[in-house]
Amino acid sequence: MPKTDAFTWDELPAAGGNGAERREIRGTGASLRRIRTKAGAVAARHSHDHEQFLLVLEGRARLDCESGPVELRPGMVVRFDPDAWHAAEFLADTVLVEVNLARAP
Repeated sequence: MPKTDAFTWDELPAAGGNGAERREIRGTGASLRRIRTKAGAVAARHSHDHEQFLLVLEGRARLDCESGPVELRPGMVVRFDPDAWHAAEFLADTVLVEVNLARAP
């Protein structure tokens, strides 16, 4: 039987490291993650084997990616193709929501 789940971010377990706190909701075909990152934190260059979206809620960051640099600010949405590399430097305390879609079979 289909069901509906409801969450608040703060009730979810936190994981962290490198100046970031992550809380995640996993679904059957996607995951949703809230990331709180401190100013000065860096995300090293990496890629994923799935499509990914970033929604910037608060703060500022410089994103480096294959298509060139992007200055992240509140209200922005960024989409990455599978295997598109990216890296980030957080210029202010930042809150992002990350949507990770399952890789197509």
